[in-house]
Amino acid sequence: MVRYPKPLQAGDTIAVTAPSAGCEPRHQGRLDFALKWLRDKGFEVIEGNCLRGGTQVSAPVAERAAELNAFLTDASISAVVPPWGGETSIDLIDLLDYDAIRAAEPTWLVGFSDTSTQLLAVTLRTGLATLHGHNLMDTPYDLPQGLAPWWVAAATPAGGTFTQHAATHRRPPGFDDWEKDPTPTTMPLNVPTSWKVLHGPSSLEISGRLIGGCVEVLSPLAGTAYGDVRAFGEQHASDGLLVYLEVCEQGAYDVARALHGMRLAGWFDNANAVLLGRTSARDAQYMSQHDAAIDALARLDIPIIADMDFGHVPPYMSFVNGGLATVTVDAGRRKISQTLR
Repeated sequence: MVRYPKPLQAGDTIAVTAPSAGCEPRHQGRLDFALKWLRDKGFEVIEGNCLRGGTQVSAPVAERAAELNAFLTDASISAVVPPWGGETSIDLIDLLDYDAIRAAEPTWLVGFSDTSTQLLAVTLRTGLATLHGHNLMDTPYDLPQGLAPWWVAAATPAGGTFTQHAATHRRPPGFDDWEKDPTPTTMPLNVPTSWKVLHGPSSLEISGRLIGGCVEVLSPLAGTAYGDVRAFGEQHASDGLLVYLEVCEQGAYDVARALHGMRLAGWFDNANAVLLGRTSARDAQYMSQHDAAIDALARLDIPIIADMDFGHVPPYMSFVNGGLATVTVDAGRRKISQTLR
């Protein structure tokens, strides 16, 4: 059984900590702006000690793990969100107190990229839903109509449903210069985009429980106790899974190998479909990113839907790990509905 935190609402407390990369001084203007943005929405916001400064990590691993454990088991905290992702937060997942997290009042753990390491492990080890959505630094950006920001998705009550519709345009390559101006809330979305069915019928409606995240940081967990999606799929075999995956920067050959490894570890044994996020990662000489997915996953003979609105190419949808979702693709519709049951 998947358990869901209470709906997030104004007045609730959001804790900000960096389980992975900390916020360097040059980006702290954006951090302060994003913290104020949340407070202006009516949330109480507290900062952790593992947040400002650091190198590729915000603090020593024991300190980061202790702070995340404390926030996830504090009944006064309704959500925990990092400033952004990073590279090596795999170092703390065996230091989290999953028994205590399981026993505590459920708290929303939010984020994507390297943070999907913790999202996956917490959902698989505790049965607690987690939320694959914007990190804090991106939270102030407006989204196109039809996409739900994480704090709206987190307001959905247990048993409730929210629906998101595919974006028609994505952001071109590039980033805002937060050192020069830390306050942007809009981004250019001027490149046409559309979901693509790489394998399976061109029109489909398919359901299952969502589980997934970033390929680069999750594939090393395949076959471990912290990435046992095979067992999660067996537990929810009556619903089946919608495994969603996105690539940050690895080349197509590396991605093909990672996806084959995840397949061999049983990640797709109970999958009804595989959902792939948009990526700007490079193709290889003889293999595109789409080819990599087909090479590894087409033999499963389940639908593969690519270029969906999640991952490292904005705009992003919110996905609830463990939530029951239905994806619809036909001539006139591209949408995903999620029910928290």
